[in-house]
Amino acid sequence: MQLKWIPTDKKRFLPLLLLADEQESMIDRYLMRGTMYAAYEGEEVIGVAVLVRQSQEIYELKNFAVAPAYQGKGIGKQILIELCEKCRQRSAHTMRVGTGESPKQLAFYKACGFTVCGREIGFFTHNYDHPIIEDGIQLQDMIYLEKPL
Repeated sequence: MQLKWIPTDKKRFLPLLLLADEQESMIDRYLMRGTMYAAYEGEEVIGVAVLVRQSQEIYELKNFAVAPAYQGKGIGKQILIELCEKCRQRSAHTMRVGTGESPKQLAFYKACGFTVCGREIGFFTHNYDHPIIEDGIQLQDMIYLEKPL
């Protein structure tokens, strides 16, 4: 797996971006100001990530998706390790991520060393034009997790 910086034409990865954030207008809020990376296996794109610098010390992972055929194979963890290193090289001390209260997503981030640090009540019900369902659960609150770098 090779992680490549994507400086332009980020929307060409929209199908993968929509796996992590299923409303394009929400993606548009952060995509252009974020630093985007795509993970490749040979010529095939197998994952995407968008980081937004929140402060000198904090990067927030705004979008993170692995293609369904590659999920459950350690690719996501490998991408996160590389992203954390890139943030460290830019003098950041913390990576933050916001996700829905889906047991699968929370377990993944916790297994990668993230701990819960906050909650935004009603984020999904207030910001999306349709119900967001993950693993049979309608998402309502955004759960924030952080990892020291």
